[in-house]
Amino acid sequence: MRPVSIETGVVKHAEGSCLIRIGDTAVICTASLEERVPPFIKGSGLGWVTAEYGMLPRSTGSRMRREAASGKQGGRTVEIQRLIGRSLRAGVDRVALGERQITVDCDVIQADGGTRCASITGGWVALKLAVNKLLKARAITSDPLVSPVAAVSCGIYAGQPVLDLDYPEDSEAGVDGNFILRGDGQLIEVQMSAEGATFTRDQMGKLMDLAEKGVAELVEAQKAAVA
Repeated sequence: MRPVSIETGVVKHAEGSCLIRIGDTAVICTASLEERVPPFIKGSGLGWVTAEYGMLPRSTGSRMRREAASGKQGGRTVEIQRLIGRSLRAGVDRVALGERQITVDCDVIQADGGTRCASITGGWVALKLAVNKLLKARAITSDPLVSPVAAVSCGIYAGQPVLDLDYPEDSEAGVDGNFILRGDGQLIEVQMSAEGATFTRDQMGKLMDLAEKGVAELVEAQKAAVA
């Protein structure tokens, strides 16, 4: 893993917030609580966790145009924020959360590979801090977060399995993957693809082993941040 740091309480008005840095990738994650749910689950007694994701114009080497200026989100953005939302929901007991919604916003201020993984990892910290406020206010009686959720990228670069790819490694990796796991080791999602080179089942297993190691380190950082 590249160096990992998580600073909490970085946004005054959010119920939960953090700045997560993994190497030179930096993401601000906030969690906002609303006492309502989307219409499709209204009256069900279930809570909802959703996410939004964006990259600031100078988070990359050259300025990118704000998506708001073009009037719509790009396909990559929509895919990533759906991934963040369903990943975080996999660690939530929605009955215990009650009929309320928590929206996790992930804003990339600096990108050097693994922004979606950093967003999921930091997003869980922001979510946990927001839930802690609910518990402190006795709005809920038990912690609805059944396990931490974290994510890491792995790939085959220069013929070798590599954990936590930075941008130069990611852009040249023969095989690239994102691994989302719960803290108890349960898999949430695995995205793997050949980027100019195929891979064997044995190589996939080695990447999975690396991912489990990386996620275990991230979970320890998450727990330390919210302690």
